[in-house]
Amino acid sequence: MADGMYPTTTAEFARKRRELTPDTEAAFLAFSQSVFAEGALPVKIKQLIAVAVAHVTQCPYCIKGHTKAALRHGATHKELMEAIWVAAEMRAGGAYAHSALALEQMEKSSPAPGG
Repeated sequence: MADGMYPTTTAEFARKRRELTPDTEAAFLAFSQSVFAEGALPVKIKQLIAVAVAHVTQCPYCIKGHTKAALRHGATHKELMEAIWVAAEMRAGGAYAHSALALEQMEKSSPAPGG
């Protein structure tokens, strides 16, 4: 990613975040560890969810990091790709579902020319 618009994450960036907001940084890390700990959902499933969400939020750092974590916790390439397809469907589905807002507004306004 260093060649593109996103800088490569570095130890210096991590240090700067800790330096600027140490309590918030610590709270975020504790929250993250808690969220991704083994629980009702196995860690592998949590990481697959994170990969899917990362694709919807389009965070390249999250995509790479959670893909690596999912693989470390036993996710297969097929499982990862299926999770990504679920994310793609949900994102497209959101646009489809929200068309109801436009359709409702169209009904309230005068008919459009030609339609």
